Amino acid sequence: MLSILKDLNHYRSFLICFLLLNCNKEQQQLQKIKGYALGTSYSISYIASELNPEVLIQRVDSIFEVLNNSLSTYIPDSDISKINKGDSLLVVDEHFAKVYQKASEVWEQSEGFFDPTVGALVNAYGFGPGKSLKKVTDKKRDSLLILTGWSKTKLTREHTIKKVNPAIYFDFNALAKGYAVDVLANYLKSKSLESYLVEIGGEILAQGKSPKFQGFWKIAIDDPLQDDERKFIRTVTLKNEALATSGNYRKFAVDEDTGLRIAHSINPKTGLAIPSKVLSASVKAPDCMTADAYATALMVMPLEQSQKLIDSKPDLEAYWIVSDSLQGIRELFSKSFTN
Repeated sequence: MLSILKDLNHYRSFLICFLLLNCNKEQQQLQKIKGYALGTSYSISYIASELNPEVLIQRVDSIFEVLNNSLSTYIPDSDISKINKGDSLLVVDEHFAKVYQKASEVWEQSEGFFDPTVGALVNAYGFGPGKSLKKVTDKKRDSLLILTGWSKTKLTREHTIKKVNPAIYFDFNALAKGYAVDVLANYLKSKSLESYLVEIGGEILAQGKSPKFQGFWKIAIDDPLQDDERKFIRTVTLKNEALATSGNYRKFAVDEDTGLRIAHSINPKTGLAIPSKVLSASVKAPDCMTADAYATALMVMPLEQSQKLIDSKPDLEAYWIVSDSLQGIRELFSKSFTN
């Protein structure tokens, strides 16, 4: 069993429920394993095959161990932690390199609104490992903005990381879970599994058909205004694709002076952690790391700009839940979005 990492500060809390109920005896071949990793819960569901569940659990454990040692800021001696402490000689592994390259792609496409060097600000606001939520002064924020900027970093040919300032802090939480989903899914694919669903902390990739519907997997998305009784606002079908959601309506603190919410989606251009009217953004993509990164970007970007960005990407679909003072909760969709 995987050890549970102590801090869950970055767990998005925007829970997604996937429907895995069997309807009859012929459909009782669904296998499921679950546990804790990367600071949150995970589950893998797949149609029964010759793959032994115990063997699968062992393999999943080993995959998470490798990914944690590379990408987890919760582990003091992981590669990313060493780099954050100023190590410029460490040669990163293939996982770090792939995540770095995807971060570079989405940073460019989002015009800098997606930026994993926002880590220093994340920690200052108290959203980092072992932190408590706090207020950040203008002076403190300005000093930390000097340490923010993806263009101030570089992955060299030797797979080392160069930073303009050694104090620049990487935080890959916005795409590491999505990448982990992809790694696990690729492992299942290598074992010739045709139908499976992989979920880590609400980030999902589905392949093949669901045993319940004898069709593609269906994912239920939480209503952001639900009370103690869980409610869903929409069901989305995944046709051999991934879904990731980012939201601000649960993970926030309130500034006692202004009454404004301080949320974990931080604007890397201004250093401000005040949410917009967008309560959540969900992205469908061919892979989960891409969906994960763009979902985060959409929470920070101005709404109209984020809509234009998604509409310019034929392989992406997006769905926003927006708080409107006049109309209450509204749902917005990209041009290509399908249920």
